[in-house]
Amino acid sequence: MAERLVVIGGDAAGMAAASQARRRRGRAELEIVTFEQGHFTSYSACGIPYWISGVVPERDQLVARDPATFREKLDIDVRLRHEVVAIDLDRREVVARDLAGGGQVRERYDALMYATGATPVRPEWASVGVGGVFGVQTLDDGTALLDWLEREPRPRHAVVVGGGYIGVEMAEALLRRGLSVDLLEQADQPMTTVDPDMAALVSDALRGVGIGIRTGLTVTDLRERDGRIAAVVTSAGPVPADVVVLGLGVRPNTVLAEAAGLPLGPTGGVRTDRRMRVPGVSGVWAAGDCVETLHRVGGMPVHIPLGTHANKQGRVAGINIGGGYATFPGVIGTSVTKVCDLEVGRTGLREQDALAAGFEFVSVVAESTSRAGYYPGARPMTVKLIAERPNGRLLGAQIVGWSEAAKRIDALAVALWNGMTVDEMTSLDLGYAPPYAPVWDPVLIAARKAVDALATTGRR
Repeated sequence: MAERLVVIGGDAAGMAAASQARRRRGRAELEIVTFEQGHFTSYSACGIPYWISGVVPERDQLVARDPATFREKLDIDVRLRHEVVAIDLDRREVVARDLAGGGQVRERYDALMYATGATPVRPEWASVGVGGVFGVQTLDDGTALLDWLEREPRPRHAVVVGGGYIGVEMAEALLRRGLSVDLLEQADQPMTTVDPDMAALVSDALRGVGIGIRTGLTVTDLRERDGRIAAVVTSAGPVPADVVVLGLGVRPNTVLAEAAGLPLGPTGGVRTDRRMRVPGVSGVWAAGDCVETLHRVGGMPVHIPLGTHANKQGRVAGINIGGGYATFPGVIGTSVTKVCDLEVGRTGLREQDALAAGFEFVSVVAESTSRAGYYPGARPMTVKLIAERPNGRLLGAQIVGWSEAAKRIDALAVALWNGMTVDEMTSLDLGYAPPYAPVWDPVLIAARKAVDALATTGRR
């Protein structure tokens, strides 16, 4: 009898694991059943703001591989609109509810892949059923939001609650659709993933394109009129709204895991080893936004929900389930985004992270341009580096700039991943031509400035 792999979750991590396992073991050796409670598999949730804005014209362009392709080419039994409601570790079974046809099904497993993703943070005030309040985690969410935006009377003023990646990207998307937009953030800055001095540049860019920024306030309630959203009530007073988009972040979706007794870590994510196995539980693997992982610089467990991590972790789990050997080495938190034409990138530790981890460090900010200053189109770029003192090891980096800025974070991420010092970085052989960089690239300028700062604090 063939062994059976049951996958809970049909997006990045789950389907990456299923695909890798199938490539190593044929149908005669391994049956694969995937339960997905939504309508789609393997889609880009990160692309939803660009679909909402109209930059990406069609929803299906965000789907990397549909269920029919998995069934026909990889012989994976994908069951859409099936919500797994229980895991029985003793019987090695899962129980799933058929959301479309009704009833329940039980499936035994030899290997279980837990890839339930993350759950959006939705406070009590946002759960009152007022028309015009949306999250944007799934393609179904995006469809519902677009339907509202195109329904008469068409919304004219949007409020985005939460100033993280999704919040600023959705603010831009709604602005592109012709709405006026207010962005509300409880912290003192949007984009808390970067340090305050760098976040100030993002705030300036948002205000520069006409997005209202209101920070340091708490949302307490919603006001409605005839069943439709009319205003968001905050600690600083009401803010009028015809549509509200929530960008309050996500938490690991571990309800099933906790009920089944799977171990959770301090971040709330499922604990795994480097092979993505759940420790202490035979035959159970986990990957994606539902797990926590190791931060390679800070040394602490973190929950960083990104599609890049989910795909890599799912691939590692699938290789191991299929009989191979692979490990996931951890993360350094590299990410990029944009606010209209402003690009933002970060990797490694922020100042507050470095302090929390107990590092002594210096931080420097260097101003440069994206291209040779005399070449048409050169735009300002700000690079911030955080380096350990006294040895100069790079701990973190942030970039904010206009053109050719964000992807420069990749050079810094590679240096960080490999434990380079800022002194070593000053000799990096980076590409140069006037249309692409100054003769001293902004990365090198920042590294030189960090070396100088270390020297003045006793490194030499």
